[in-house]
Amino acid sequence: MKRNIAVLGATGSIGKSTLDVIASYPDDFDVVLLSAHRDIQKLCSLSTIYPNAKLALTDDSVSLKTNNKNISYWGPEGLLEAIRESGAHIVVNGIAGAAGLLPSLAALESGADVALANKETIVMAGPLAFATAKEHHCRILPVDSEHSAVFQLIEAHGSDTLEEIILTASGGPFRQYSKEKLEQVTLNDALAHPTWNMGGKITIDSASLANKGLEVIEAVRLFHVKPEQVKVLVHPQSYIHSLIRLKEGSLYAQMSRPDMRLPIHNALFWPEVRFCQFGRLDLVGQNLTFEQPREDLFPMLPLAYRAVIAGSGYPIAYNAANEEAVAAFINGMIRFTDIGHVVEQVLQNQWNCDELVVQSILEIDTRSRIAARNEIKEYSR
Repeated sequence: MKRNIAVLGATGSIGKSTLDVIASYPDDFDVVLLSAHRDIQKLCSLSTIYPNAKLALTDDSVSLKTNNKNISYWGPEGLLEAIRESGAHIVVNGIAGAAGLLPSLAALESGADVALANKETIVMAGPLAFATAKEHHCRILPVDSEHSAVFQLIEAHGSDTLEEIILTASGGPFRQYSKEKLEQVTLNDALAHPTWNMGGKITIDSASLANKGLEVIEAVRLFHVKPEQVKVLVHPQSYIHSLIRLKEGSLYAQMSRPDMRLPIHNALFWPEVRFCQFGRLDLVGQNLTFEQPREDLFPMLPLAYRAVIAGSGYPIAYNAANEEAVAAFINGMIRFTDIGHVVEQVLQNQWNCDELVVQSILEIDTRSRIAARNEIKEYSR
């Protein structure tokens, strides 16, 4: 029996990789919904390949809506409606940033499994997302290569045997830079990732190690471990995607070429293990190296630990402040090295909350963005 799939962020890197996987298994999946934010041309072109899929565009500008009858749903609210009405069994959430939170919750409320590449869902609202999944008898399956790797390893060995999780990081393009050189990097420098082909925001996050910081928070919540049980190791080749250490001391690693289609494939077919060609790695002639992350020059990583240890609304503030700082860097308002300074200042505020429900989560997100913008004004004077 075919499973109905919705692909959110269909024109982005996760969306494209997902559609590659689906195309390799035409007898297993039906695409029922495709969404994009602004790229209406690419989205509409996908309807010729998937004529039965409804299309949703979250940017509802009047200029886009004029005379366009291919799009069935418009705006952020339209996407939530589309998810509820899609009949999807699996929703792949490849939306970048906090904008992916409400679509994840809508998918879970509809009873669909969520193949999750949007780490902000767990960073901002992990307990709420898991409670929603439990209530509606569905699952959250990680698609990030690191969390997919940990998920597979824990599935193989059992959570009761786990001592620690080791997330690997490529280190980004600046891992060997001096402090002085780091202060001079440009936007183009930050967008030149050495091993992965990703969207702009996540590429900059990788360069600053904010992406790894978000993944630390996500790992704590996904796998129900303490922050001190999650370590980060720089592995520039990006062949080992994560490791776990068992209580008796052994390390187990998941290894493959850096190809997002493999973790997407695993999420779509879980718990079945299917043959596929994506990401296969031949170790002959390969050299694997490992380094400690340079937390003194890349403060976004230690700030993430501070946020997840503080708990409550602090991870929300960390994420929101980083999104605002990255946008300011992209727009030439601050330097690359100011991103961490902005986030650190925002985290100095009080972000405790008695109950993290949708309203309070969004309220903290809004307040922390305002705080970040005020800090950005100071750095951009």
